[in-house]
Amino acid sequence: MDDYLIETESINYMNSDIQYQVQKYINQSLDEVDYIKRCYMFVRDEIHHSWDIETDIVSRTASDVLNNKHGICWTKSCLLSALLRANGIPSGISYQLLTRTDDESEGYMIHALNTVYIKDLNKWIRFDARGNKENVNACFSLDEEYLAYSIRSELGEIDYHDNHPDLDDRLISILNDSKSIMEISIDFEF
Repeated sequence: MDDYLIETESINYMNSDIQYQVQKYINQSLDEVDYIKRCYMFVRDEIHHSWDIETDIVSRTASDVLNNKHGICWTKSCLLSALLRANGIPSGISYQLLTRTDDESEGYMIHALNTVYIKDLNKWIRFDARGNKENVNACFSLDEEYLAYSIRSELGEIDYHDNHPDLDDRLISILNDSKSIMEISIDFEF
């Protein structure tokens, strides 16, 4: 469990802006589940997905996402993990392999979402803070997963149902090497 509480380069929760946000939600929350929900709703609804707003700026870390008010799913997941870990709530990252379009003609992309350990339920739950839009409706639920994307196995899409303590090193390298969002691409087997 300790691995899911550590600060990393990507999940940099000791950043003062993140600490301010954490304290704000601690003060507003009734209990741990309420805190988790508030953090989730903030990242999902108030932090834009970079593709949706057509920005070129690359947010590389949790603090970048908070300060820029946008990030792609990989780094939005880092921000949600940072907000949770800073309050002692174990959180990780899970992945899906998705088609870029409604068929495999344009290849695949890696989608990231969060895993969160709910102490009162003694179980891990996945939440997807990608941000809702037309045909994307991820929701907070303790009982059932409401993720941004449903897997279409007939198109080769995969839900890994994995749980990692940090953003994958290959994704970190891609973020660090990209000068704009348009440069980000995945050309490796995940």
